[in-house]
Amino acid sequence: MLAVLQQFRVVVRSVRTHYDHVEKRSGVSGAQLWALTRINERPGIKVGELARALAIHQSTASNMLERLGALKLVKKRREGDDQRVVTVFVTPLGKAALKSAPQPLIGVLQQALSDLAPEALKGLHRHLEAVVQSMRVRDLARARSTPLSDM
Repeated sequence: MLAVLQQFRVVVRSVRTHYDHVEKRSGVSGAQLWALTRINERPGIKVGELARALAIHQSTASNMLERLGALKLVKKRREGDDQRVVTVFVTPLGKAALKSAPQPLIGVLQQALSDLAPEALKGLHRHLEAVVQSMRVRDLARARSTPLSDM
């Protein structure tokens, strides 16, 4: 148990260190940088699509986009007959923030999980789900959708 606890400490410390470095170098949070990365990869992405890509609630994505818009890193465009569809694009200032940000742009934990073999990821998911269940986490939905850099 203690060896696994130490592994969790390493993961949490690495995530915090990376996000501190991200904010110092790029001026945005780790979640905002990940959002910028996804928007840059898919210019014109819709807010709901971005929320799903980041595994966050749509209102969280909207709030994040408001902040990125205030920083002039993204621009939103309303489309459709009723102008309810909002698409998002990275501005030149946003592209500069992406260039100055430390790698990996999506976050160290996200990158490490992406690099795992599918079977290893499934096993990790199964084991961590057992840990979460045994912890009896309150407000599980909120915990699952809060960006790591906002914790």
